[in-house]
Amino acid sequence: MYKKASSVEEYFSWQTEANQQKLQSIRETISAALPEAKEVISYHMPAFKTTEILVYYAAMKNHIGFYPKAEAIIEFKKELATYNTSKGTIQFPLDQPLPLDLIRDIAIFRNERVKIQKSNI
Repeated sequence: MYKKASSVEEYFSWQTEANQQKLQSIRETISAALPEAKEVISYHMPAFKTTEILVYYAAMKNHIGFYPKAEAIIEFKKELATYNTSKGTIQFPLDQPLPLDLIRDIAIFRNERVKIQKSNI
């Protein structure tokens, strides 16, 4: 059975120091770009949420998983060409610097898409 973190801080505390630094970089980048977004734990991972979850992120054995939904993967296909991706997942290798500008841009894109979708209801 997997551990279930009750907070982002608790989740971070379970990670190696190197992974904590990478996760904290993602956290700070998204917090600065989307100050209205709230940090939550969802599906056992840290996430940012406004009216819905915008992005999830998590430390894995060999990469940081970033989960912005499929539309973001499609929108940023060119910028993501050097990373392993799947329908809604991006893998950032642990032995490479994080593309924080790209992470910021994807989070902003997701926030804008959510706003558009909510306004069309």
